[in-house]
Parts: sequence; structure tokens; C-alpha cells
Amino acid sequence: MSASTGVRLGTEPNRIARWVILGVVGLVFATPIVALFLFSFRDGLGGGYTVDHWTGLFSEDAARTYRGLFQGVGNSLLLAVVTVAIVLLVLLPTMILVHVRFPALKRVLEFICIIPITVPAIVLVVGLAPVYGVVVRVLGGSVWTLAFAYGITVLPYAYRAIQSNLDAVPVITLSEAARSLGANWPTVTWRVLLPNLRRGVLAAAFISVAVVLGEFTIASILNRVNLQTALLVVSKSDPWVAAIFALLALTFAFLLLLLIGRLGRSRNRSES
Repeated sequence: MSASTGVRLGTEPNRIARWVILGVVGLVFATPIVALFLFSFRDGLGGGYTVDHWTGLFSEDAARTYRGLFQGVGNSLLLAVVTVAIVLLVLLPTMILVHVRFPALKRVLEFICIIPITVPAIVLVVGLAPVYGVVVRVLGGSVWTLAFAYGITVLPYAYRAIQSNLDAVPVITLSEAARSLGANWPTVTWRVLLPNLRRGVLAAAFISVAVVLGEFTIASILNRVNLQTALLVVSKSDPWVAAIFALLALTFAFLLLLLIGRLGRSRNRSES
């Protein structure tokens, strides 16, 4: 209600409208997932259902039959770990340094970190291809080197997660208080700032893992094997197993997002 005109500027949707909106959105997201789940039980083209596709993953021949798929899962997990390490060892200290010592560079850092989300993955790979020619000569063609490209891909998401936490915490006040008590900068960062930035750091790490597990374009064009490229290969011969692993990957990413939300709620309760 506007104080000067007495006109209602806007209203929140009532409880029924909120549930309707939530139900429609949930239905849109749930329909393909349920269809994928049911497909994983389909018995070929006969129209029946069976659990053989799920139990076959635990058979004696599964390790040999789906060796490429298991290799892709292992590679994606390795890439997730290395990518998170790059985010925590490069981006996080840079953001803290800019926030505390060089606040005039915040807009510049934000612009640099947001750029990757505006560039299509295929265009990004075209630019990275010559760079990876040098990387292969220096570090070899191991799959973990793909984490350098993934570190660029996850920059916007990790930046936003950490920056929102930085804005909510009096970082400058905490660092100046610790420095006035004689603490050096490594101690300030490790024992004062990081505990207060735990929520943002964990959110950035979990989102980075989810992005890495779902990435396909960069790995495919740079000829690396990860979960998504392995799923494409397996789907040509056994689409049911590909559907099962896709469901497991979606479930894992969903649990990570739920964990982020749980951390956020626990943080709000502790502050209140």
C-alpha cells in the first residue's frame, strides 16, 4: 500500500496460488524424470517391466561390460575434486583479497567471473583448443587437465555463491579486529574468515560438482572421457543402463542442492 496515494502496489500470492504454482513447476520437472525412471525398468520393446537392468549392474560381468562407463564416472569424480580445488585455492583467496584490500577492483573481478556464463560452451572450446595443445605437451593428455577448462566454466556459479556470503559477513571488521590483536594474514584467513564463509564455500563446491558431473560439450570436443560422454557411448548399445546412471547423477546433484538449502536454513537459525 503506497503511503502517499493509498493504492496497493502489489500482493503476494495466497497459499492456494503458491501450491498451484509449485505443483505446476514440480510436474514439469518430475514428468521427464519419472518417465526416465520407468524406462529403466522396461523389458525391451515388449511393454513389460523387469529389474534385470538394475541387478545387472552388480553382476560378475558388469565391471567388464560397462568398463567405459565406470571409467567415465571415476574421471568425472576426479575432475570434480580438482575443479573444486581450483575454485578454493585460486578464486576464494582472490575474492577475499579484493574484498578486504582492493574493494575498487570488485566490479572488475565480477565482470571477469561472469563472462564464462555469457559465452556458449562450443565457442569456449574453440578458444581453449589451442591452449590445450600446449597443456598436452607440458602436462600430458590426462583427463584431470580438463579441470582447467571446468574451473572457467564454474566461475560464475562459484563467484555468486561466495560473494553472497562475503556481502553478508563483516569481513573487513573481522579482519581488522584480528589484525589489531596481532594475527597475521594466514591466521586471519584460516581461523577468522573461513569459518564465517563456510556456507558460501560449501555452496560453491557443491554447485561446481553438479556442473562438472553434467558437462558434455567440452569433454566431447576435447576428446576426453567423462560421465556424460560415456553415457552417450553406452546409450547406443544399452540405453537402460544409460538411463540408470543418468538417474543416479540427477539424484546426486539434487541431494547436493538440498544440502545447500539445509546449510542455508541452519545458518539463518543460528544467526537469529
